[in-house]
Amino acid sequence: MTRASTSVQGLLRSPGTKLDDLFRRSRAGRIPVGDSDGTVILASGSALRAAAAKLAHLIVWKGKVFDAKTGTLRNKVGPLGTPAIAAKVYYGQSWYDAKQAIILDYSRTSRVARWIRDEIREVSPGVFLGMVYWGKRRILKFVLDFTRTK
Repeated sequence: MTRASTSVQGLLRSPGTKLDDLFRRSRAGRIPVGDSDGTVILASGSALRAAAAKLAHLIVWKGKVFDAKTGTLRNKVGPLGTPAIAAKVYYGQSWYDAKQAIILDYSRTSRVARWIRDEIREVSPGVFLGMVYWGKRRILKFVLDFTRTK
């Protein structure tokens, strides 16, 4: 994929199979630090994907803030992006392809999201593609963009 196709807009336009392939081909990268702008990728392959992502960003989830000192993150939730729902952050084996990924583990940090596990990999400088698991079932994808928040 080109640099343009690994931008947030490019990823939103990509079919689910291409996103899966990009995740498979990407390396974990460095564990990110600081504030990210998040985009949920819903309705895979649908014309409604961009609208759904925008609506989710406005109302539900705005991204994540990573804290290198504690090895944790907090999600930015709700219309105001309130920091909530913590996760431990570490390198581990991906459930998707058994290669190294950055794991965002909510099992010991959140009652609300204890069944959730995210895996991210850097697909271009400062842009991470993520997969969300509920238990062992993959339920959606997302993008974290650290280039827009600097």
